[in-house]
Amino acid sequence: MHGLNPRLVQCNISFNTKRGTLRGMHYQRAPYREAKLVRCTRGSIYDVVVDLRPSSPNFKEWIGVTLTADERNMLYVPEGCGHGFLTLQDESEVFYQMSEFYDQASAAGVRWNDDAFGIRWPEQIRVISERDRSYPNFEQTQ
Repeated sequence: MHGLNPRLVQCNISFNTKRGTLRGMHYQRAPYREAKLVRCTRGSIYDVVVDLRPSSPNFKEWIGVTLTADERNMLYVPEGCGHGFLTLQDESEVFYQMSEFYDQASAAGVRWNDDAFGIRWPEQIRVISERDRSYPNFEQTQ
């Protein structure tokens, strides 16, 4: 399996009516850390993974990938990484599978615009939930 976690126990769908909607940066703390497999099933998104694992050689680095319904491409998010996305079209739908069940006490996030990561979002953020807007900077979570 090339080090990938094949366990899938939960599936979610996120439907976003407006282009420029940002969701993230989400993760779950141990012992409920989760891997995710993400696919855009309608429209398109810019999907971002940030490495939050202190022992990783890629610690605090991020990658961004455009996922589209037409291309049917997917992105794997390893355990211990934060995940978020920005919709690039109106009425975009995201389907994601997780290796662990949602655990409210373990749910966490970091700011989408934290200078510790320097994520470059490709478009203006127009919609963001109060929860996602109020996540702390990464240094405050340590």
